[in-house]
Amino acid sequence: MRIAGITLPDEKRMEIALTAIYGIGRSMAKSILKEAGIDFGKKAKELSDEEESRIKKIVDGLKIEGDLKRQKSADIKRLIDIGSYRGSRHIKKLPVRGQNTRTNSRTVRGGGRKTMGSGRVKVTKK
Repeated sequence: MRIAGITLPDEKRMEIALTAIYGIGRSMAKSILKEAGIDFGKKAKELSDEEESRIKKIVDGLKIEGDLKRQKSADIKRLIDIGSYRGSRHIKKLPVRGQNTRTNSRTVRGGGRKTMGSGRVKVTKK
């Protein structure tokens, strides 16, 4: 089953399978299925054509995938252009929401830990 150009996994429950689409999480998936009148536990391969079309109709009305990514990057660009503090944090690739950066923030700054050893250079014997 394909929705918004994304192939949903057949073996997973629809509640989980819909989360394969960027911009749809668990709570959004539940609300989509509730609106379409489909059981959460039903698998993607078990859906009828009518149920698929109901889900597609609801999902087409949402901002997902490319549109959402474009909006997100435009929002970040706007913050940088107006010279806000948050924009400057984005430029420096540092946490934007006030987190401590002395010890944490590895995911934003990069995973490589550069720590000193004992300071001694190991001598190799020939």
